[in-house]
Amino acid sequence: MALWVAACCMLMLCSSFSGVEGIGVSYGMIANNLPSPDKVIALYKSRNITDVRLYHPDTTVLEALRGSGLGVVLGTLNEDLARLASDPSFAASWVALYVAPFAGAVRFRYITAGNEIIPGPYAAQVLPAMHNLEAALRSVGLAAPPVVTTSVATSVLGASYPPSQGTFSEAALPAVGPIASFLASRSAPLLVNVYPYFAYAADPATVRLDYALLSAAGGTEAVVTDGGVAYGNMFDAILDAVHAALEKAGAPGVEVVVSETGWPSGGGGLGASVENAAAYMNNVVRHVGHGTPRRPGKAVETYLFAMFNENQKPEGIEQNFGLFRPDMTEVYHVDFAAAAGASC
Repeated sequence: MALWVAACCMLMLCSSFSGVEGIGVSYGMIANNLPSPDKVIALYKSRNITDVRLYHPDTTVLEALRGSGLGVVLGTLNEDLARLASDPSFAASWVALYVAPFAGAVRFRYITAGNEIIPGPYAAQVLPAMHNLEAALRSVGLAAPPVVTTSVATSVLGASYPPSQGTFSEAALPAVGPIASFLASRSAPLLVNVYPYFAYAADPATVRLDYALLSAAGGTEAVVTDGGVAYGNMFDAILDAVHAALEKAGAPGVEVVVSETGWPSGGGGLGASVENAAAYMNNVVRHVGHGTPRRPGKAVETYLFAMFNENQKPEGIEQNFGLFRPDMTEVYHVDFAAAAGASC
């Protein structure tokens, strides 16, 4: 009986995550002291991390991913966005170099056209780049082509409180509105970087630390009420503000993937400590299988930020978002197996 229950739980986990086996982690590489990619991918597998986000194509990393079984989110460099948008042949060469040679052995899930471009001066380039990348992927005839999308920061929101009043800002809507329609027509998700930490650090007098850490009375206390909906943590409130904004933009069916979330373990920022980072990350892992108040029971595909502390980022908290030090020892422990327990 125990084995049967365990098997059922694993089936439920796979179903609730819509094909995602667990929690992903971003593989940032703005550092000069990181282990070789083959060691990094082995570390992912040893810790039951099932998916990896790459911010730019790196053939050495892609080679290391061959046969790993890890799901891969592959990003384009922001500086390549203009050419990807204006030149279909450049998009075709990008796919030919970084996707087609690896597609049989690397499980690509998403290709992201830019990261946190919207709003901004290059926002209008994102959708044409997505179209050209999609056309290039189709032209090479992959059996299971990855989904083309983009990743945005929550700065795309003009209003986020209460969550039901979430809307895209006037600056972001001209770009993100058509992108939402593109994604809706393809049943593709929008990737969003979600950081309660920055909201807390910017306004600790208003934002309770336990609300930002997903630890208010174990996440069950109603810290914020929105109509008849109760929110016990800011992570859910941010996500549901994005859901509301998508609904108002005419794309209610577009799902949201959390493409980054994290908490600094040091660097001098308010609330930046090993204890808080460990609490936040473990709470997220346990929580995301349950969905949000606006989407209850719908597991949220989530990528933690980041695998390593990166010593070439700006000094301070930016260098202290890693789960691991460059020597592959833990900064703090994250129980990735807890995602299974939460979903079961």
